[in-house]
Amino acid sequence: MNALYTILLLLASNIFMTLAWYGHLKLQQTGVSSNWPLIGVITFSWCIAFFEYCCQVPANRIGFIDNGGPFTLVQLKVIQEVVSLIVFAGIANLLFQGQSLHWNHFAAFVCLILAVYFVFMK
Repeated sequence: MNALYTILLLLASNIFMTLAWYGHLKLQQTGVSSNWPLIGVITFSWCIAFFEYCCQVPANRIGFIDNGGPFTLVQLKVIQEVVSLIVFAGIANLLFQGQSLHWNHFAAFVCLILAVYFVFMK
């Protein structure tokens, strides 16, 4: 059950992270934040990033093997990176319609899947 909670929290964390890092670009495209000073954009992003940390830290605590979780530190990091890229690809395609995925992106995803396989291999 800890594995499921960890992955769900990492998923939520990465949704917030992606919106914090790239959401302001969409707001700028739509004209909402075009006139915001850089400090305003940073503050906006940090307000979103707060929720990312509220999910990320518990995910790592719950999932870490020394805390009774099922994952080693390396496994947690690889899972987080894979989730991060999957979430990014989804949000980029939703928010930035002109940013399509190409064959090399899918090849990179296959490499990530292989990375997960090798990290979990005994």
